[in-house]
Amino acid sequence: MYHTVVDVQCMRYSMTLTENLFENLRLELRRGCLTLAVLAQLRQEFYGYTLRKALAERGLDIDESTLYPLLRRLEAQGLLSSEWREEEKRNKRFYRLSSDGEQIFAQLLGEWQAINAAINSIL
Repeated sequence: MYHTVVDVQCMRYSMTLTENLFENLRLELRRGCLTLAVLAQLRQEFYGYTLRKALAERGLDIDESTLYPLLRRLEAQGLLSSEWREEEKRNKRFYRLSSDGEQIFAQLLGEWQAINAAINSIL
């Protein structure tokens, strides 16, 4: 009976239990990767739109509704610095890694490389 209830609820949202599980795990995996990618990209200065565009050009699409909260969180954690500037007659907020962000990025990159090597050897 439990399976029937779950199946009905998933069908209501037109997603099977397996599809729902995959989507949740995919999003969990993606979150950490996006954080690393944003930190890596912000070794150079970008404002939001150009950051999204640069990531997309490298095959990593990110929605505004994901990017801007991530930028605010990383800045609140002290990993980014930002400043408002006028460019093309519009105020834009430019982001860059802070000195703490550079240190944390280097540590995360090392961790990611070790995990990636281990996963590749398993696969």
